[in-house]
Amino acid sequence: MTDLDDSASLQPPLPPSRRTAGDSWAITELVGATALGVAAARAAETAGSNPLIRDDFARKLVSSAGPAWARLTDPELAWLDGDEQGQRGHRLGIDYQAVRTHFFDEYFAGATADGIRQVVILAAGLDSRAYRLEWPAETAVYEVDQPRVLEYKGKVLESHVPTASRRTVAVDLRDDWPAALTAAGFDRTQPTAWLAEGLLPYLPSDAQDRLFEMFTALSVPGSQVAIEVFGMNASSNTNRWQRMRDRLGLDVNVQALTFHEPDRTDAAEWLANHGWHVSVVNNREEMARLGRAVPEDLADDAVRSTLLRARFAGPSH
Repeated sequence: MTDLDDSASLQPPLPPSRRTAGDSWAITELVGATALGVAAARAAETAGSNPLIRDDFARKLVSSAGPAWARLTDPELAWLDGDEQGQRGHRLGIDYQAVRTHFFDEYFAGATADGIRQVVILAAGLDSRAYRLEWPAETAVYEVDQPRVLEYKGKVLESHVPTASRRTVAVDLRDDWPAALTAAGFDRTQPTAWLAEGLLPYLPSDAQDRLFEMFTALSVPGSQVAIEVFGMNASSNTNRWQRMRDRLGLDVNVQALTFHEPDRTDAAEWLANHGWHVSVVNNREEMARLGRAVPEDLADDAVRSTLLRARFAGPSH
């Protein structure tokens, strides 16, 4: 393997960085690259001294994309040597990813404890929960995402056996994904645990509302959903991604890939008005609860999000 410390020779050509209508992407391009960045954070957390979560598949998923990506999984953040403030800022990002992963892992544990055996992960990316969580027998996990992303993950993890019945649904969420989901075996008569993690900002506001309408239409009473609702902090994200570009040659431009409409529907309010019983927690409260409080001097750079869980009672309730 190439020496991972030889950063000057590892910088790949920069991929396209802006969305277009109907675009598709490989794992190192556009939204695929953000999936690698998130998985790298899980890998770094897992390899740390006191991990909040464990994802033993994350490093393999990231390093298979190339040596520069592999360096991003280093828990010591050696790729940022000499930039203490940069290391603190990036560590804060890893802490956030660990906390949100923990929140949604607990969500699935609770949903299956309630008897749900059908799970749908929307925009699954490099999510490895079908492999790493302890699922009850007969649990089906549907992963919905772009074909090339699912192909990459399947190839990298082909020697590993999922802990659930993993069913891939290769379709763009801007297309008729409910039909593709049904064709893959989804049972509309059974309660479902839905997940939309790290997804909403990558959808225009009208597509977000359609997503809510579609999974609600596919849900029977007793179904559950968990959603990450977050806004983009332009300055902190620009600094973080610029460091990745300068040090590793990795072009992950979240600002250019997301939509920033000021009149976007409030997810909790929409769900509450359509038969869902909703509970929310502020990410900073959750980070503090789990021992990953945001340092006061980095407060302006930290992600602000709401972590949401809801249970479907039915449209008449």
